[in-house]
Amino acid sequence: MIAVERSVLVLLAAGRSERFGDVGSKLDQPFLARPLGLHVAVALEDMPFQQRIAIVDGGKLDYGAHGFRVLHNEDPERDMASSVRMGVECARSLDAQAVVIALADMPRVTAAHIYRLFDAADSEDAVVASSDGVAPRPPALFGRNRFDDVLAIRGDQGARDLIQAGRHVVTNAAELIDVDTRADLAALRDLVHAPEALNRTDSHALRGTAGD
Repeated sequence: MIAVERSVLVLLAAGRSERFGDVGSKLDQPFLARPLGLHVAVALEDMPFQQRIAIVDGGKLDYGAHGFRVLHNEDPERDMASSVRMGVECARSLDAQAVVIALADMPRVTAAHIYRLFDAADSEDAVVASSDGVAPRPPALFGRNRFDDVLAIRGDQGARDLIQAGRHVVTNAAELIDVDTRADLAALRDLVHAPEALNRTDSHALRGTAGD
């Protein structure tokens, strides 16, 4: 049995948000009156992890205020898995039983779901990923006997192969929404009736009225 108290949370918050457009970091964008990139940090802040690590490459968000040790990846685009390796190397140095990899652009992930990942991790050989019933994806848990496998990953495909071969915990697809584009964020705001969506609708209506 893997204990949360002996595990490290790694939150990936580095990347250039190129598909989102020229806005700096998409993680700074408002969602439900909070920056998009802080939702997972807040949702999981009561889980008793051995340590929380945020991998960043700039941005305005203060993960330290939410109990995270902040590590800077100065060039995350050189290798899509470089941030993952940074987090796992830190977990290994702490002799952690496992690492949980979460993405800062998945703002609907809940602590209840992360606890279910731990329930499915029956040994330190475990690889447990999330799934919407169609395909596995983060958040994902890796037992410490799989740290070498994770550290050997280069690029996205290696990570996909590793989690594809593991166990998958199915949850509601809405919990696993990740935000890559402006359209993704707009659709998510509409889905949850976020005030930002209402403000956008109101502003569109006002512009339409002004043109009449």
